[in-house]
Amino acid sequence: MTIDPATATPAERFDHLLQLIGSERFLKMQGLGSEVPFFICPFRPQEAVDMQRLVKQLARRLNGQGVAVLEVDLYDLTEELLRQRGIWERVLQIEATVSKEQLRELLQGVLDPEKHLVPAIAARMRAEPFDVMFITGVGEVFPYIRSHNVLNNLQSTAKDRPTVMFFPGVYSQSLEAGASLDLFGRLHDDKYYRAFNIYHVSV
Repeated sequence: MTIDPATATPAERFDHLLQLIGSERFLKMQGLGSEVPFFICPFRPQEAVDMQRLVKQLARRLNGQGVAVLEVDLYDLTEELLRQRGIWERVLQIEATVSKEQLRELLQGVLDPEKHLVPAIAARMRAEPFDVMFITGVGEVFPYIRSHNVLNNLQSTAKDRPTVMFFPGVYSQSLEAGASLDLFGRLHDDKYYRAFNIYHVSV
């Protein structure tokens, strides 16, 4: 069965995620046809702290069931990449003195999904055996990293195992308007068609 996250309790949403992600059908990516195994887990922005706790708890429960979870926190990965390039301290120093546009241009260049971000994610995927990948920290890295760019560039890299992106906002899909990721329920992140709303997937 599917659930409506707008009316479901946190416990009901957790149970849905645990049962679905831990199922053989989900892990073997059955019933997806030719679509990439990407799933969006939208949540209300005001639930961000609770969602961080839920994701950790979900990963622990799944790992306890023998389902290995690889969590990629985009904010932590951003800091790691900036430190590797030797510019983390510089970014912190100039943040208050440059315009938001200048800072965004600097960070978007260093954190380009195709050239830097996705290769770093791919390195983690190679280094750690896993059954499902969680992507978190989406709201914390906006607008320097856009979620649809991450997903677009991950399509060829993360096609062998399911990926769940925890998204603070709305993932809407309709025949008329197509599909879109609306960050915080307000900021239109962009069109992305090739993911499933995880709450609309039957357990």
